[in-house]
Order: sequence, then C-alpha cells, then structure tokens
Amino acid sequence: MTAPLALQLYSVRKELAGDFRGVMERIAEMGYAGVEPIFKLPGTTLEQAADVFRVLRLQVPAAHVPLPRGEEEQPVLAAMDAFGSRRMVSGRGPQCFETLDLVRRTCDLFNEAHSVAAEHGLRFGIHNHWWEFEQVEGRFAYRVMLEHLHPEIFFEVDTYWVQTAGLDPIAVVRELGKRAELLHIKDGPALQGVPQVAVGQGVLDVRGIVQASGGAAEWLIVELDECASDMLEAVQESHRYLVGEGLASGHEG
Repeated sequence: MTAPLALQLYSVRKELAGDFRGVMERIAEMGYAGVEPIFKLPGTTLEQAADVFRVLRLQVPAAHVPLPRGEEEQPVLAAMDAFGSRRMVSGRGPQCFETLDLVRRTCDLFNEAHSVAAEHGLRFGIHNHWWEFEQVEGRFAYRVMLEHLHPEIFFEVDTYWVQTAGLDPIAVVRELGKRAELLHIKDGPALQGVPQVAVGQGVLDVRGIVQASGGAAEWLIVELDECASDMLEAVQESHRYLVGEGLASGHEG
C-alpha cells in the first residue's frame, strides 16, 4: 500500500501570496491528498487557511511551526488546533550543530518541545537540512541526536538534504526505520545553492528511497525550496511522477 502524497506549502509561498485560494484550488485539482502548512502562510489568515483546507478536503498530516516554548507556545498550539493536525515539525539552524555540546543542547530543546506536544495530545518531529548529516568532531550529528532525543520524537527526513550532505538517503531511511514517519521528497543536482527540479528529473533515486522506508513512512511530502522551472508546473510534475510510478497515492475522488 502506497503512502498518500502531500505538498509542503513553503514550495508555493510566492504564488500563495498573490492568490491563496486560487493556488490551493489548483493544488487540490492536481490530486494532492494533503498539504503541510508553514506557521505563517502568505496571503491568508490561520482561520481562513484551515477553512480552505477543509473545503478542498486536503488533509494536514503535519505542520511546520516554531518550537512550542515561551511566547511561541500558545500560538503554535492554536495553529495545530486550527489545522486539525497532530504532528508538529520544527528544526534548528546550522549554528546549533557546530559542536557536540551544541548538538546535545539542541536535543534538550527538542525534548522540551516533545513534552509540550505530548501534554496536548500532539506529536513532535524534526525536519533536517544538510548540517544534521555532516560530521561534528568526528561524529555524524544525527547519530548523536539519536542518542539524546526522546524515543517518541519522529523524523521528517528531507532526503534531498541528506544526499546533499554526502550521505546515502536510502541507507539513512533504512537506519531510522519507524522513526522516519514522514519523508520530504525533492529532486535536483543535490548541491547547495542550486535550484531544484521536479521530482523524478534530478539525481535522487526516488524509487529506492521510498522502497527503503518499507512502509514506515506514513506520508510522502513534496517540497521544492527553489525551482529551476515554473514552481506550480514542477509541483504538478512531481505529483504526476510519484503517483504515476506507483510510489504514492493522490486524492481519492
């Protein structure tokens, strides 16, 4: 059974700013089963966005939000409630992974976020970039994280950034196993600072990555940070490839 396919709305942030409802209708028409919103969506309000998702029958498997701590805690919880999603996803910048001590301190923050999420019946997960998969003082940062994170924290593995860091995303997905509940799927040359392309048109072994999950990934989520072609066309091509190749399932009916 294939995992359903969602779109990370960061991909179309520029398009949403000009016509939120129209772009969302186009995404639904493409056949995406869900969307992964960012905390501050352009061109709309939180309540309006949530209403559009419901009307278009787009599920929200997860939402990218700040860490739910301090002044951000209540706004994050309110966003999760509005979206009707149980999974909150966050991360930290490269400066938080420059030393092993910083990696451990960052894990403490993630564990704190997990506690807040759990208190409210939510799940907390981590989205990576390339810096979590680089070596720090002779060790890969993500492996240090695995030693210090609460075991219920899941990973939303950005497979493109894993390969950009120089590791094999197939091996990493296998290593993380059931903790890799969500997979970010993007494609391109796997080089920092170079635009990406529609899924299936770059260097990633997308089929191998999906198969490596062994069904552990509950959703596949397309995300293109910057694209070498028209973004909406690339988003549609990505859906066409993943669903057409039998790697993911789209909207039913």
